[in-house]
Amino acid sequence: MEGVEVLEAIADGLTVDQLAADESTSSFKDLIPYNGVLNLTGLHRPLLSVQLTKLKDGLAMGCAFNHAILDGTSTWHFMSSWAQICRGSNSIAAPPFLERTKARTTRVKLELSFPPNPVASSNGHTDQAPQLREKFFRFSEAAIDKIKSKVNSNQPSAASKPFSTFQSLAVHIWQHVTQARCLKPEDYTVFTVFADCRKRVDPPMPDSYFGNLIQAIFTVTAAGLLLANPSDFGASVIQKAIEAHNAKAIEERNKEWEAAPKIFEFKDAGVNCVAVGSSPRFKVYDVDFGWGKPEGVRSGSNNRFDGMVYLYQGKSGGRSIDVEITLEAGTMKLLEKDKEFLMQV
Repeated sequence: MEGVEVLEAIADGLTVDQLAADESTSSFKDLIPYNGVLNLTGLHRPLLSVQLTKLKDGLAMGCAFNHAILDGTSTWHFMSSWAQICRGSNSIAAPPFLERTKARTTRVKLELSFPPNPVASSNGHTDQAPQLREKFFRFSEAAIDKIKSKVNSNQPSAASKPFSTFQSLAVHIWQHVTQARCLKPEDYTVFTVFADCRKRVDPPMPDSYFGNLIQAIFTVTAAGLLLANPSDFGASVIQKAIEAHNAKAIEERNKEWEAAPKIFEFKDAGVNCVAVGSSPRFKVYDVDFGWGKPEGVRSGSNNRFDGMVYLYQGKSGGRSIDVEITLEAGTMKLLEKDKEFLMQV
């Protein structure tokens, strides 16, 4: 399908405050087009669809991008550029770099197939996926600083590389989600980060590279080890995995996939996983189309599974970070009562 699909809708029973609540993701399902639609259907569906919904006291903009053609960096580059043009700019701050063959030239034949319908169990009922809940957790600048300071307090030597804000917050989430899952000490738990590879590939790509240039970085440990050790243990596991994902590792991963291409599914993120996407570096609250900065920014209902985490620039500003987490309902109930996780101790 050519062009971009634009839809208009009215939801005069919904308010901005309702949508900006910390547990409101389910309300977005009717505000964002193509829920539950797979990327591979982009062969005959729009690559971008925008739904503008008039609320009781505001406007909701729901965007469905095909993830096969762009990643988070490209998404927010596009959104900020679009907003600049809407505010009257004749040019954008950073024109997109569109030469994708600079990053990869190989073409592969991929047999596309849709997943089968849910399998009926022996009693004749359709097997149901576990009930998931999505919730926002807001970490103030002071809370982020405390988390980072705690993780870095056990550095073995002055020469050790400090743990970044991302690594510190990541292990904080990983440990407390693992604890809330009530795993056995010998159970494996996987940490996955969907990393921007623009500066990792050889030659490096500019930040304005428009496309999808992310890869999943995996690391695994036993739940008992993760929880019994201080937080710097898990942070070190994450740090080593990220640093090892260099141009050589990316090239090897690409060749492996090209030799045996496949469509990835949520379960490929790993067992008992915590998978982190998006980034607080994206200036999501600076995207102003001319009617003011957004009151709230959320991910849609696609790309969600047990353990999926999205990090956003904090609405409160500064170094604050908003964390959107999807978990099984029972796990979420325990996590939202965890005062150490919430930094209420």
